[in-house]
Amino acid sequence: MADHEKALRPEDLTRLFVERANARDAAGIAALYEEDAVMAYPPGQQTVGRVAIREFWEKVLTSAPRFEQEPPLPTLIRGDIALTSTPPRDGSGARAQVVRRQSDGSWLRLLDQPEFVTPAKA
Repeated sequence: MADHEKALRPEDLTRLFVERANARDAAGIAALYEEDAVMAYPPGQQTVGRVAIREFWEKVLTSAPRFEQEPPLPTLIRGDIALTSTPPRDGSGARAQVVRRQSDGSWLRLLDQPEFVTPAKA
């Protein structure tokens, strides 16, 4: 895996995700997750583990979706665990991630509840 910038604050994970997704870097996105992380997607299912998350993003990024940076909601931190979130564009609910501080001080996603918009069919 290539060297990637590490998230030094929980909020950095969202910025790094958007940068890597727009660069179509599925391995870089997967590097934002712990080895056994769980992503609640596709709807009603779970994608478990860094390898499965990378494979999922490899498929999604082939359609070249464009992601925009969003202002984070206030982060909740308790020790080495944090809850990060961003509001969806329609203002309902929120995308949320439980993240954990690593031994080197960086942060990785442990649980991810994303919101996805299915691209319109041509």
